[in-house]
Amino acid sequence: MKALVALILLVQLPIHKAVPAAPPAPLGCDDPESEAAAEVAVNYINGHSHHGYKFALNRIEDIRVVPQGPNNDIIFLELDLLETRCPVLSPTPLANCTVRSFAEHAVEGDCDVKLQKLDGTLSVLASKCHSHADSNEDVVRVCPDCPLLVSLNNTEVLETVSAALNDYNSKTTGPYLRLLEIGRARIQYYPSHTVAVEFVVGATNCTAEEAKADVGACQLLPEDQSNFGFCTASMVKGPSQSLREDCQLYGHQVPTPPGVTYIHPGQDTSAGLAPSAAGFTNHNLGLSHNNPVASESSSSEIFRSMLSAKSVTKRAVAEAAQHDKVPRPVGFVPPPPPPCPGKIRHFDI
Repeated sequence: MKALVALILLVQLPIHKAVPAAPPAPLGCDDPESEAAAEVAVNYINGHSHHGYKFALNRIEDIRVVPQGPNNDIIFLELDLLETRCPVLSPTPLANCTVRSFAEHAVEGDCDVKLQKLDGTLSVLASKCHSHADSNEDVVRVCPDCPLLVSLNNTEVLETVSAALNDYNSKTTGPYLRLLEIGRARIQYYPSHTVAVEFVVGATNCTAEEAKADVGACQLLPEDQSNFGFCTASMVKGPSQSLREDCQLYGHQVPTPPGVTYIHPGQDTSAGLAPSAAGFTNHNLGLSHNNPVASESSSSEIFRSMLSAKSVTKRAVAEAAQHDKVPRPVGFVPPPPPPCPGKIRHFDI
């Protein structure tokens, strides 16, 4: 009898089941954690670019967090970037690099980045980027007389770079400089025919005076003494001709900047050499990197699904905008803005 009573009492005891923890709220694109991940991603992208210029964050388009375990998350980011005036080899911190204005014929970068946040530390596992210049029509619509980007192997561009570098070397008391890469070129036809160029140079083991005797013997300084720099030049071709150039050497950097594709002695880098981005108006960001030690699922497959989702997201935004045009009753409180995409920091292309 006692056993039966005990059994009845036991059955009547409340049964407490473990309640699973609620999943964390999705991150918004402008949340501090999202911005911290974007900062790590942008620094990684700039550190692994081999040509052109540093890029700055313009907007976080989307963020997705996939928990992997305690204190271990995989983060997927879609980023819009804008080109700055700092070459990738410049020692200037990105925070001090000026984003090119719309009137300078801006260049936008689109990046998909996969990161891991392990015990509070963020690291990049994979990234995929490409860049494109704003359309000529957009620039002309806002600034009809602004010069437009042209092909980096344009004859007038090569002529201007060669003339500017030769003119600089003929006047300098410092080392003889060789061309490494043409970074940017624009041509304006009104009110004057002007060619504006930007290019990267390297110091050689010759003085400018020694180069006059045998320029072929002048080689770039060895890697442990390397000294790279950046030049801008402008040639007015009409109605009267004039040339202005300015070159700044950065001094030796330790280690050699990751963005530098070092030209070894014996390779001809004299002014006028067709640039590595021949036929293009800018150096495509074109970064694609997968960490070989990452154990997560294929980044390329995930990136493909993310890219296909972009068109769906854009349609949803358009539908939401149309929906907002419907008249609302007095006192209607609109819903909060969607967590993504985030704010535009500079301007939209």
